[in-house]
Amino acid sequence: MKFIKKNQIKIDFIYYVWLFFLIAVFGWIWEGFLYFFKDDTYVNRGFLTGPWLPIYGMGAVMLELLFHKWRDRPVMIFVSSMVVCTLLEYLAGWYLELTWGVKWWDYSGMPLNLHGRICFLSSLLFGMGGMLLVWVISPLFYSLYSKIPVRIRIGLGIVVILIFAADASYSAIIPRHGEGITY
Repeated sequence: MKFIKKNQIKIDFIYYVWLFFLIAVFGWIWEGFLYFFKDDTYVNRGFLTGPWLPIYGMGAVMLELLFHKWRDRPVMIFVSSMVVCTLLEYLAGWYLELTWGVKWWDYSGMPLNLHGRICFLSSLLFGMGGMLLVWVISPLFYSLYSKIPVRIRIGLGIVVILIFAADASYSAIIPRHGEGITY
């Protein structure tokens, strides 16, 4: 597999905006399917109303920024993704509990968990996901992204940011919680 080197392409801020939303929406879909198969019912698992889970998007942008230079070193990407995403999940869980007084996820029933915020199985999945993101998804996404005219990239990027900001504002006033959403 031929990898695109970061210094061979021009990455702009809007690329990271689109990567954030692509993976945030993927995370929302992923968790929706997981809980649908687990509980036989659909639940919007996010603390926001819209179809996105920002922790997935933040993780994706962080991993791409930090580890793109290791595209030819999958073991480094795997281990580093495990560490970075596990730390991100722990801090996000702690912050959400501190600010809203509820848990949006709880791994207490899982082996090798820490305060129910993280567990070893999730860390392994973060490693695999990070490797897949940096190794396959990001280069593929960039090749598609670069074919979109710049004005459309920027215009739609701004629109999505505004919708996301409105959702975040609304959700700060009327937080989402309840069965299947929070623990």
